[in-house]
Amino acid sequence: MMLVIALSASPAHAEDGYDLWLRYRPLRTEQAAVFQHHASQLVIGSATPTQTVTRQELLRGLGGLLSQTPTLSDTVTRDGAILVGTPTSSPLIQHLQLDTQGLGNEGYLIRSVVVEGHPVTVIVGNSDVGALHGAFQFLRLVQTGQPIDHLDLHDAPRLKLRVLDHWDYLNGQVERGYAGASIWDWWKLPDWRDPRYTDYARANASIGINGTVVNNVNAGAEILTSRYLQKVAALADVFRPYGIRVYISARFSAPIEIGGLKTADPLDPQVQRWWRAKADEIYKLIPDFGGFLVKANSEGQPGPQDYGRTHADGANTLADAVAPHGGVVMWRTFVYSPTNEDRAKQAYDEFKPLDGHFRANVLLQTKNGPVDFQPREPFSPLFGAMPKTPMMMELEITKEYLGFATHLVYLGPLFEEVLSSDTMTHGKGSTVARVIDGSLDGHTLTGMAGVANIGTDRNWSGSDFNQANWYVFGRLAWNPTLSSRAIAEEWVRMTFTNNEAFVKPVVDMMMGSREAAVDYMTPLGLHHLMGPGHHYGPAPWDASEARADWRPVYYHRADRDGIGFDRTRTGSDAVDQYAPPVAAPFNDVKQTPEQLLLWFHHVPWNYRMRSGQTLWYELVAHYTQGVDDVKKMRETWRQMDGYIDPERYQQVAAFLAIQEKEAQWWRDACIAYFQSISGLPLPPGFAPPQHSLQYYESLKFDNVPGYSAW
Repeated sequence: MMLVIALSASPAHAEDGYDLWLRYRPLRTEQAAVFQHHASQLVIGSATPTQTVTRQELLRGLGGLLSQTPTLSDTVTRDGAILVGTPTSSPLIQHLQLDTQGLGNEGYLIRSVVVEGHPVTVIVGNSDVGALHGAFQFLRLVQTGQPIDHLDLHDAPRLKLRVLDHWDYLNGQVERGYAGASIWDWWKLPDWRDPRYTDYARANASIGINGTVVNNVNAGAEILTSRYLQKVAALADVFRPYGIRVYISARFSAPIEIGGLKTADPLDPQVQRWWRAKADEIYKLIPDFGGFLVKANSEGQPGPQDYGRTHADGANTLADAVAPHGGVVMWRTFVYSPTNEDRAKQAYDEFKPLDGHFRANVLLQTKNGPVDFQPREPFSPLFGAMPKTPMMMELEITKEYLGFATHLVYLGPLFEEVLSSDTMTHGKGSTVARVIDGSLDGHTLTGMAGVANIGTDRNWSGSDFNQANWYVFGRLAWNPTLSSRAIAEEWVRMTFTNNEAFVKPVVDMMMGSREAAVDYMTPLGLHHLMGPGHHYGPAPWDASEARADWRPVYYHRADRDGIGFDRTRTGSDAVDQYAPPVAAPFNDVKQTPEQLLLWFHHVPWNYRMRSGQTLWYELVAHYTQGVDDVKKMRETWRQMDGYIDPERYQQVAAFLAIQEKEAQWWRDACIAYFQSISGLPLPPGFAPPQHSLQYYESLKFDNVPGYSAW
């Protein structure tokens, strides 16, 4: 294990992004001196694998940050000791009689106490994993320069399952991945366990992620064969000391494809027996296997509806198979068909009638919005609509619709926006966060999933700032009420520097980046204007796809009279999938928040906005503002030259240049197209598009990163 840590601590380049937010570079001399007397000695056991990795992380972190590694000891012998463990593993901690109620199995307590006359920082969990989480929090405090002399912290995760969904295929491709190939080397597993897997586990544990789905939701059945289960078991062995369980995306038709059956009907007894036997086989290899993630009857995937059964029938069959082992089934609600009048309505229509029909170990995994990870959507109406069923939110960390790896778009504000949205299902304060943490309806099985943005690129995520989206997902999955700005500041300090002259402007830049992207891509409630299939660049004119709901024109519905999708009671009536206090303002064009105006209403081009300007003026203004904001981001970054290492500074600068160029492309292409539809002159004071509409329509893109046709 020490060899693994030594290897992973020595990246090929000093500052290439590999270390993520766990850089542990030396603090300034005066800052380090403040902390050193609090970390002179480390008292922690090594009887279990988790205790061992906790000890190694603290030695590594404190040794790097303070340039002085604490001495190891079995007991406290000097001032400034750090005591880590559980009441059952440490007699010293047991003697302190600390109150660990409410910490659960993964929470922690960090407190400044006196042990045998010596000032000590004690890090305690009810389990070794809880103590590990506390150790990472203590290192976070030191990294970010927080005072540690009078600590009294209690923290525990609000959500039980905090899971990364990898959209990785067994051939190494990553769907919607913009950071290289899959990090799982299935060919060399199980015999070669890349040290990168350990660093992946460290990074996830440091932000509280406790599960990983290792394969794509558009799953083939092969991963459920004995050969591949051995490989999954090897990954589980690496992750286990860090409190991380493995999950598998299961193909619904696996009983046919690898089981030799003639049906996958979930109510067929032989199918049920097959799934039970498969679960038994998996748990024999991986005793702490988490369970299955399932995409069924969506985008051509097989499912229970193929046999006239419901989603509940399908989910329950798999749930019954894993239940004896303590496993769960995460059943995705992302479903839509070409015959539905409004794609935004279908998930609600299919799942709402099934509330209360699912087994106790089933969670419905629902995307944050009703369509598909758009730059801005209203929250999904399923949140709050199924009080008898645990709802697990699915967020997309990888930027499928937000410029891929090269656009700096910090997703914290997007995540925070949906989590703080009020469903009003139980009156005011019925936020989406309270739905998914179980507090609104009394559920104990809770969770949040994030579609991973991780690949084999040295910096893991395709760019340094994309790492922040992985980080903020983990922190919000631990506590969905945290501030995305506070999390951004943590990340900047840990990833770059504590220098205030750098921290504040960069955090400000990050916090405004999502709104900038909305403005230059899909302002005022527009959505799904991206090129069909690959989702790269603007294509609001495209009507080439076979299915209507794959065409951008389906979503904006622009014509000579106006623009926007009418989801009011006189349109598709999607508004009434929300609770009445939410539906009423969404149904009223005057009350609908203007940032969602065109999501819910088809509005005349000359409609007067709250600014007094016309809709056409505001649309052009927003597109222009988005480009201007990216220019400001570039200027902010230019002023950061010299504060951090040149390697990462230069890559960010280059990517921001790409972002400005592509923001301008988005602005000009969309304005050119919508002007051709409206027939209106460009409002005074705004620059015309740089090229003709015909030029933008002629652009073609082959081999776009992260795109596969499954």
